[in-house]
Amino acid sequence: MPDINPALLPAEDLLAGYARGSLTPTEALNAIGERITRLNPGINAFVTMNPGAEAEAAASTARWQAGRPNGPLDGVPVTIKDLVDVAGFPTRRGSRLTDPAPARADAPLVMGLRAAGAIVIGKTTTTEFGWKTPGDNPLTGITRNPWNGQYTPGGSSSGAGAAAAAGFGPLHVGTDAGGSIRIPAAWCGIVGLKPTFGRVPQWPLGAFAPVAVAGPMTRTVRDCALMLSAMARFDLRDPYALPDDARDWRDTIEEGVAELRVAILRNPGFPAPVDSDSAEAVDDAARLLAEAGADVEEADPGLPDMRALFSRIWGVALTRLVDNYPEPLRAQLDPGLLDVAAHNINASALDMIDYESARLQASNAMAQFHRRYDLVLCPSVPNQALLADAPTTNPVEALWTQWAPWTCAFNLTRQPAISIPMGFAANGMPRSIQLAAPMYRDDLVLRAARTLEHASPFSMPDL
Repeated sequence: MPDINPALLPAEDLLAGYARGSLTPTEALNAIGERITRLNPGINAFVTMNPGAEAEAAASTARWQAGRPNGPLDGVPVTIKDLVDVAGFPTRRGSRLTDPAPARADAPLVMGLRAAGAIVIGKTTTTEFGWKTPGDNPLTGITRNPWNGQYTPGGSSSGAGAAAAAGFGPLHVGTDAGGSIRIPAAWCGIVGLKPTFGRVPQWPLGAFAPVAVAGPMTRTVRDCALMLSAMARFDLRDPYALPDDARDWRDTIEEGVAELRVAILRNPGFPAPVDSDSAEAVDDAARLLAEAGADVEEADPGLPDMRALFSRIWGVALTRLVDNYPEPLRAQLDPGLLDVAAHNINASALDMIDYESARLQASNAMAQFHRRYDLVLCPSVPNQALLADAPTTNPVEALWTQWAPWTCAFNLTRQPAISIPMGFAANGMPRSIQLAAPMYRDDLVLRAARTLEHASPFSMPDL
């Protein structure tokens, strides 16, 4: 066994240990399992565990010992957010109203991870139907931040963010319709990538299908790229899926940012709030990118007010979701979800056509902006992590004041964006920054994130 706990090793290091024979998938799984047993009762990151993981690890160990690994992730543990189907396990979506019957087929991204040899160890918590940022739901309760249990890990990929920060394995699947990968990544001090829309196929599609993506949540940028390589494979079930691009997304990740043009975004279409810690993180990242050879300056893409646009798309999707359930059952839903639905009950089909037209105009504005700039740098979140036990009040306002003012724009424009750690806030919790690139240029956000990771190394919590 290595000196470092295998539960804390990146996937790349696990694979190197397997190849050398200094570590086995069984040993890695056992180390992760010990950590989950010890720490998860206070964190609550999992909905369910996979009882077959031990047998899968034993089979992987035998393959490695025979010199016949089965794919680039053979024996690497992975968790799946409970909005995503895993065959043989229910997909409860954080709700008491969902079907407890097990899913009959793997979602496309799960199929890709399994084909690469990854071992699914469990399903992680989500806010109900992925609707909000604080990490709680009516079905499994509150998920807490490993850095400090008084705080939320964020959402809606709350369990994935908490599991990554707590050392419950190296690879975690999140989904993101308005910031649900990047917000928990920011508050948990990990790397979270929202890929280009359609890069990672999804099925069945959820309530936020026109803006939602699935992506990796990891402790290192290279692991993020490695995981994306397995997830981003064409699947005909998803009508939005991009053509297959069977690249290893690590191939260009060490090329740096020399001569890339980086725009610091201070206004995402409205005066978005940002606290001093988040603002300082952006300034620090700008300085480090400039020192690495990038051309960095402030610039404004001239976006429309994204608040009205996203809040209507978000709200109507939730109204439609609520309407799927008979009136007597709706009292079992998160009260905040019902509040948002009530605000959008009168939206018309014409309204939605108008909002789609505005979304396309915003996409065009960003496409034109990226003719001048390779990357956009801005905050991931407006403030540090919220208290885990605080009730969700006035969610329509909270969306813009506490949750997603800096993340939702890139869902609307469908371009790739990544959140990475950038030091610590005054309260000892992680700070972060966000980078975005033109559509299809996921390689650029990974390169820039890797540059910052080199320049500003970040340590996980000592648990």
